[in-house]
Amino acid sequence: MAAAPKPTQPAAAPKRLRSGDLTGIDGHRADRLRRGKQDIEGRLDLHGMRQIEAHDALIGFIASAQQAGKKTLLVITGKGSFSNGDSVLRQNVPLWLNERPLRDKILAITPAHPRDGGAGALYVVLKRRREG
Repeated sequence: MAAAPKPTQPAAAPKRLRSGDLTGIDGHRADRLRRGKQDIEGRLDLHGMRQIEAHDALIGFIASAQQAGKKTLLVITGKGSFSNGDSVLRQNVPLWLNERPLRDKILAITPAHPRDGGAGALYVVLKRRREG
């Protein structure tokens, strides 16, 4: 008598991205990111967008960049207003990057070098697109 097939386990949820954690990226590339020397293959400036517009723009930007084979992106959120020093987009973009459909496409996120926007921007490193 044949053994019953094992039930398939659901795929484990991807590890939560922490800004600045460059685990999984080779050392040379991680160093280039930290020093602001990595070539940026795509930029998205979210300044002036409402949350829903920014969220939709981010999803479309990441999807099309990965489809085009791009690897390193810059997402500009802005640093926030001068009155309270905080930005809704600056707070929410890292959260959105950790949610579906974006999380499965992203290898790492890290604050941008000051020349690329510093605390008001993030480098987003995409995973290689899988065929199938």
